[in-house]
Amino acid sequence: MTTQKAKPAMGALVFFGLAFALSSYFTFAAVQGDYGLFRRVEILDEKERLETELAAVQRDLERMENLTLRLSDDFLDLDLLDQQARDVLGMIRSDEIVIR
Repeated sequence: MTTQKAKPAMGALVFFGLAFALSSYFTFAAVQGDYGLFRRVEILDEKERLETELAAVQRDLERMENLTLRLSDDFLDLDLLDQQARDVLGMIRSDEIVIR
């Protein structure tokens, strides 16, 4: 009787090699691709930064709206008007002394 040695089937090697290559590719894409885990972390960080910037801009907007209201015709704040006249126009009162 003759004994036959089992040869690995070439089709099985090709199949497992192709399956390994595809799984490696998709794993890499899931971690570092355009929509991967690393990109998601970058997007979340950018979102937090933009939300912080938005909050700062909203605070500035509220402050400017308040100043605009205080200088409007309907509501005139004399202290704010005096401050703006001093800052913008360089005006002083007659009883003040300017030291440079």
